[in-house]
Amino acid sequence: MKKKKPDHIVYNEESESYDAALKPYATDLGAPVITTNDTVAWKNTNIHKVNKQIKARYDELKAAYDALLEEYEYNNLVYSAKFTFEPIVGEMYHLYRNKDQNTFLSIISPDECTFDHLGSFRLNADKIWEKM
Repeated sequence: MKKKKPDHIVYNEESESYDAALKPYATDLGAPVITTNDTVAWKNTNIHKVNKQIKARYDELKAAYDALLEEYEYNNLVYSAKFTFEPIVGEMYHLYRNKDQNTFLSIISPDECTFDHLGSFRLNADKIWEKM
């Protein structure tokens, strides 16, 4: 029969070793108090900050996506319109709708005609129509 160790000695009978240093808690009266940090406040503060950053980035991306989609729709509208000339890069053109509801591109400004003016556009160097 094995002799029982005193209560203040940390001895693991299964592994037959002293394992006080391996315990996740203090094992001696003179040992420092081990306390867990309050991470809930830290988590909540940082979750709030990160969520604000992600929301701001999402809003930026959504605005860029919406602008790109609008640019795509305008280009699709202008390129599908009827015109019988080759547009010059950097020049201003006007998109109209005639009585038959067909769209056409013209160099005539809106104050010089009575057609339904849909917008004014400039062709950039990348052949993309920019709404003016």
